[in-house]
Amino acid sequence: MTVRIACCQISPDVGDPAASAAAASRAIAAAVDEGAQIVLLPELVNSGYVFDSVDEARAAAVPADGELLQSWAEEAGRGDAVVVAGFCEKAADARLFNSAALLDGTGVLAVYRKLHLWAEERRWFTGGEQPAPVVETKYGRIGLAICYDIEFPELTRGLALRGADLLALPANWPHDPSPPDGRPVLHSLAAMTAYWNRVFVAVCDRCGSERGCEFEGGSVVAGLDGALLAGPVSDRGPATLHADCDLAQARDKRTSEHNDAFADRRAEHYAAALLAG
Repeated sequence: MTVRIACCQISPDVGDPAASAAAASRAIAAAVDEGAQIVLLPELVNSGYVFDSVDEARAAAVPADGELLQSWAEEAGRGDAVVVAGFCEKAADARLFNSAALLDGTGVLAVYRKLHLWAEERRWFTGGEQPAPVVETKYGRIGLAICYDIEFPELTRGLALRGADLLALPANWPHDPSPPDGRPVLHSLAAMTAYWNRVFVAVCDRCGSERGCEFEGGSVVAGLDGALLAGPVSDRGPATLHADCDLAQARDKRTSEHNDAFADRRAEHYAAALLAG
């Protein structure tokens, strides 16, 4: 079954969390109206990213079972869609997390708290304490990760080994004015993660600038062979990318008549090196 994936590249405003949350709701509604069945939004889409203080982050944070995520679920339900959105989460114990929620018309199906915190995120957020989840949905198995997580192949391979067909990553990737060969590394990371795991990878980045930080606007969707099926956006501005993918194809790990990306693994020889790390 082919499903339509939409990555909604928008620009949250750290100075106006209410406007950011409303923009996210509009993006979901527009993607659903355009027929998307899996809709991605950027990291920290309800709050913005460049906080001045932990108090500012706390003021923007919302609970996973609160009204905002429920309103996103209702928008998803209008089109029988699944939504993956990054959000600033306030936990029941008052800790703050950089989180991603997977939801549909029935409500929140899973929440993942970012394991690998980037730069000043450590000032505001507690690192996640549970493995990244793989969630069975009506459209396929979706593995959740967030931005910097893609740089840890142990995490993305783990999601693939647990059966993910699609890795969905909200992101807030700062713009690199001088990437090594003229291309943002994120595009290659998404492509290679898809290629060596033989899964689909969708990265939904934010765009715009915030308090002197310029963001890449580097959303992409990569296929099993590492090809980019959608993105990047040429002007790095607001846009919604669409890619039609048969997620069931990710369950076939054969790479040639004689090879299989997972069956050829010799994990008994990897364990010592991984444990040593």
